[in-house]
Amino acid sequence: MSTFIQLHLLVSYPPSNLNRDDLGRPKTAVMGGEQRLRISSQCLKRAWRTSEVFENALAGHIGKRTKEMGTKIYNDLITEGVSEKNAKEWAGAIAEVFGKRKSESKDKPLQELEIEQLAHFAPEEISAIETLIKNLIKEKRIPNEKELDLLRKNHKAADIAMFGRMLADKPKFNTEAAVQVAHAITVHKAVVEDDFFSAVDDLNTGEEHSGSGHLGEAEFGAGVYYLYVCINKDLLMEHLTNDVELAKKAIRALVEAAITISPSGKQNSYASGGLASYVLAEKGTVQPRSLSVAFLTPITGKDILQGAISALTDTRKKLDTVYERSNDSCELNGTEGKGKISELLKFVEE
Repeated sequence: MSTFIQLHLLVSYPPSNLNRDDLGRPKTAVMGGEQRLRISSQCLKRAWRTSEVFENALAGHIGKRTKEMGTKIYNDLITEGVSEKNAKEWAGAIAEVFGKRKSESKDKPLQELEIEQLAHFAPEEISAIETLIKNLIKEKRIPNEKELDLLRKNHKAADIAMFGRMLADKPKFNTEAAVQVAHAITVHKAVVEDDFFSAVDDLNTGEEHSGSGHLGEAEFGAGVYYLYVCINKDLLMEHLTNDVELAKKAIRALVEAAITISPSGKQNSYASGGLASYVLAEKGTVQPRSLSVAFLTPITGKDILQGAISALTDTRKKLDTVYERSNDSCELNGTEGKGKISELLKFVEE
């Protein structure tokens, strides 16, 4: 049976717009019959994956997620003196390995070198591309079919191992995510509020008019969010070719990022970055479960955060009693100054 590491986080964000919908409003969800603010799992994962925490801990083991690798290859070839015709042909052939290419566009030069869907390139695949490019430049020829065998089933891209990869045309090289991330939701009912603002023109002396140089409206929300993450440790190990040390680094980096890194949306406008106020980490082989049911009835009262901690721990205790099961656990409680991040990270990586 697999070993699972589960994280239950409570994070408080002041007025912010960390994750916007298509209208620019903070994302929402209805739960327990009440509107809640929401941060999507995609938003959270990108913030963690691109953070300095990941970069520092997993250097050399982080891939690139892009549609534009073909364009980059083309530009690299042009820089090395390859003709435009050959650069397009070679770059297009390489890009096509990772997905169906887009059609040509008069409005966007080189669009035909992009692929239609984002592809996650492992470091080993990027290295293979770079080696192939050097050979093509040196020998002045188009890549052959054998050289275009660039996809790697076995690689050590920690981010792909954790968050998965799907290549629609090459399912053999798909990777099932070893990490599940829930959408973060507020533990209480919440509303999206309007912020009317104006900006003054610094060169306006007021002689002709004293009005604002710009008027605008933005929307925001504030709340205490519950976030759930589940790591399938055995599947992660399998994806990383049983590299124990790399798997430990990946787990440690993910947990540290989850509890310390905020999404970057509208941070310059709201400076809303926050650390997790409460973290419950569980480790064991029993079937994973979210504790979101603790907040099906919205938390109310003056101390929302403490109410959320009590609801979370109480729900966990009752479920473990009913289902006669339990996991090893470690807590970090910033509201009471209990626990240390070093102890928590050691617990999850052991």
